[in-house]
Amino acid sequence: MRTIALMLSLAALPVLAQTQSKGNPPNLNGAWAVYRAGRGAAADPKLAAPAAGPMLLKSPYADAYKKRQAAEREADQRGEPLGNRGTLCIPYGMPQMMSAIYPLEILQTPGQITIITEAFSEVRRIYLDEPQAKMGEVAPGYYGHSVGHWDGDMLMVDTIGIKEEVLGFRSMPHSDQVRITERFHLAAPDVLHDQVTVEDPVTLEKPWTFTFAYRRTPNYHLLEYVCENNREYLDDNGVTRLKLQDH
Repeated sequence: MRTIALMLSLAALPVLAQTQSKGNPPNLNGAWAVYRAGRGAAADPKLAAPAAGPMLLKSPYADAYKKRQAAEREADQRGEPLGNRGTLCIPYGMPQMMSAIYPLEILQTPGQITIITEAFSEVRRIYLDEPQAKMGEVAPGYYGHSVGHWDGDMLMVDTIGIKEEVLGFRSMPHSDQVRITERFHLAAPDVLHDQVTVEDPVTLEKPWTFTFAYRRTPNYHLLEYVCENNREYLDDNGVTRLKLQDH
């Protein structure tokens, strides 16, 4: 028995040495809520997310995007907002799910980081230290295929394979060639930044970069948020309507 135990301990030494040589990555475990400067006494403008860069769409995507934005503004002024993915009970997908309107939770485990959002209970998995698949070899989905690695205290994540129907942040249109790069780092012990860069040679003139900021919320437990068959629906013009109660 002692010989077997010794053999097992010796076998573990290279793995242990490798882990120690890389150092310990920051602890991102826990619940995180959106961090906005100016809200609450602890808010620090220096820790807020920087302003997003310009989203430069190519034609004809730019024209279609402007028309959609104008239609949304007009509908809001009439009090008849156009429908969105939430109205249709469709997941937001990547990268919109990371905008953290509601809290999200990060589970940091060996070989994988899992992110769960409170809204719609969306889940994405980031596989650590694995090679990324080739573009076109990933089955399209709402969250794509994410791989990551630690570069010092920064988590680098690469995501491909987002369905074209899944609109991006601020309803950005994209093609099946879209690639999302993220850089997670702690701007302060309990403030996390996720710098997102979207590249799409089909729809974008140049890569678009924006940042999400979160604050750690100790002892918070994510609530159940299930999108059921609610009373909101879209009429033939895409306007959100409310069904009357059945009597």
